[in-house]
Amino acid sequence: MVAGTAAEANARYRRQIAAGTTELSVVFDVPTRTGHDSDAPAARGEVGRAGVAIDSIDDMRVLFAGIPLEEVVTSMRCGACAAPLLLLYQLVAEEQGVAAGRLSGTVVVQDGGAGECVPDGDRIFPPGPSARLAADLVRYCRTELPRWATDARQVVRETGPGAYVVPLTGSVTFDGERPEGPAPADPAAAARQGERIAKLRAWREQREVDAALTRLKKAAAGDGDVLRPMREALRARATVGEVCGALREVWGIRLPADARSTSSAG
Repeated sequence: MVAGTAAEANARYRRQIAAGTTELSVVFDVPTRTGHDSDAPAARGEVGRAGVAIDSIDDMRVLFAGIPLEEVVTSMRCGACAAPLLLLYQLVAEEQGVAAGRLSGTVVVQDGGAGECVPDGDRIFPPGPSARLAADLVRYCRTELPRWATDARQVVRETGPGAYVVPLTGSVTFDGERPEGPAPADPAAAARQGERIAKLRAWREQREVDAALTRLKKAAAGDGDVLRPMREALRARATVGEVCGALREVWGIRLPADARSTSSAG
């Protein structure tokens, strides 16, 4: 598992490619997988520990700098943030001059076992919106990323009353393999990542970001595709946390299992 900063992961990928590797595996850290920026309170102590910290298109550029994306197959363990992270990958490829149709890889959602697709804490939206986002991602991959791995699965997302099944065909792989244990927390690395976010927000055109996030929220409030407005928000340099925050404003948040049990009991 490659953990830490995008620059550290990029150095390892370059060594692997120099040694003849054409398959890359990316595991994102917990804040990234759960839609929190590295400078958010929820990310404290977790930045770069269990994977790579990616907050924006700037980080994704660093992660794949100098890597010919049309020549590699990339497996990304994304947790609940598969959609924005895959879109960032596509945007960086476009900047390299690589058409989306030439990209190959998989989005891997770790299997939590017993009908769970991902660890409960990695889920960030309520069941209904989560199913919608998964379906939008599958449709997007079919049309925009035709060489992305196809794997037809039906996965039970919930148990008990109101259970539902999401057919995930065309882009999303479910894998029971667990990454290695997290590295020790690195406060210095977290501080550097926080500085990168601060610079990003200072240099970007905030009005463009705000307008793009507004369009994303409008799409989320309706019943249309959310992937394309999400892509444009990320292109405008909105962060992963801001994109997920916009969706949380519209869709709400997923309560932890113990909170749901308490609510049901009441």
